[in-house]
Amino acid sequence: MPRVLVVLAFAALALLAGSAPALAHGFSSTVYVGVTSPGSGHVRAELGLEYDLLVVSAADYEHDDPLFRQGTAAFDARDPAAQVAALEAHAATVVRYVTERFQVTTRTPCSPAKDGGFRAEQREGVPYAVFALDYRCDRADAHEVRSTLFPDSEGYVRDTKTIVTYDLDLTSGSAALDANQRSFSTQQSVGARFWEFFRLGAEHLLTGLDHILFLLALIAGSRRLREIVLAATTFTLAHSVTFVLAALGLVTVPAAIIEPLIALSIAVVAGWPLWRLWRRRANPAEFELAGDGHFSLDRAGWLRLAVVFCFGLAHGLGFASALGIDTAWSWTLLWSLLVFNLGIEAVQLAIIALVFPLLVLVRRRSLTAPQWTTGLIAAAVSVLGLTWFVERIAAG
Repeated sequence: MPRVLVVLAFAALALLAGSAPALAHGFSSTVYVGVTSPGSGHVRAELGLEYDLLVVSAADYEHDDPLFRQGTAAFDARDPAAQVAALEAHAATVVRYVTERFQVTTRTPCSPAKDGGFRAEQREGVPYAVFALDYRCDRADAHEVRSTLFPDSEGYVRDTKTIVTYDLDLTSGSAALDANQRSFSTQQSVGARFWEFFRLGAEHLLTGLDHILFLLALIAGSRRLREIVLAATTFTLAHSVTFVLAALGLVTVPAAIIEPLIALSIAVVAGWPLWRLWRRRANPAEFELAGDGHFSLDRAGWLRLAVVFCFGLAHGLGFASALGIDTAWSWTLLWSLLVFNLGIEAVQLAIIALVFPLLVLVRRRSLTAPQWTTGLIAAAVSVLGLTWFVERIAAG
């Protein structure tokens, strides 16, 4: 039985390693929208969309090959001026694609028109196209906003999220739209809005393989439940700190730094139990379970918590960048983002509750299986983390 579990654990991690590039960040997209009402019967939406995805999707939808050629050439050249020029030259194609997939309605659909020009900016290290739409609407007490931008059916990305912040109908707030929740009303309850962000946080952790592997590395390196609870709590506190600081606009770190650092954190934390196993062979007495001091941790245990805390700060910025909370409207999003964080924590606790008892079971069934299980999991995760680190440094 223990040998079977060891083999299954190693096979699962090997499978994850083989599919890592597809499961890590990068195959989903986030659209950012700010909606305001300059006057009665008038709604203004400023949209931020991934530049290359917008070019490919709009060109394909409208069969506009010149847009594809000009837009992709500007993207490959990393030339913001050329990117804006490509969009301006094919504005009708781009606007038609977006307005058919992003709609504002009252009792009837509002009439959209482009307001001003395009501009290019970087978000999470990715080129974004930003422009505004003016909607003329019937006078009403409530508006509905609907987004079907970049659907899975196009085949370019999956699980597109549209993050909307609004100041409309004498109310302000935020909403998260995706394939499961295409639209929202300004009369939507606070509970419904918060549930969207809670679900979004849970999905982000479940689909973010790097964060899951970091958590598995923490679990594999813990000898007792107390240790994993302390490590997970330390991780939570750390990433909550930078998450909130980013939401308040007080901390901004480029994705080119954060993403490699997250990958490195996986390798280091996963390598910790390997280091302990190596040291244990040299001095077994040094690694007897400590029974004195705060939380019954020895010096190595406290050092591990310090390392986890430092890397947790980086993960917090990674969570924050998933929603692009480095802009002027971040304060409006703060409470929704805290609920997003609760969704992350719920999944984190569920993973601990599922995985740690299995490791305990293995440790009780055999004297050698615990070391083999811990070593194989830690080695596989550490190698994967180092691989990501190299890939992300090269991509940056």
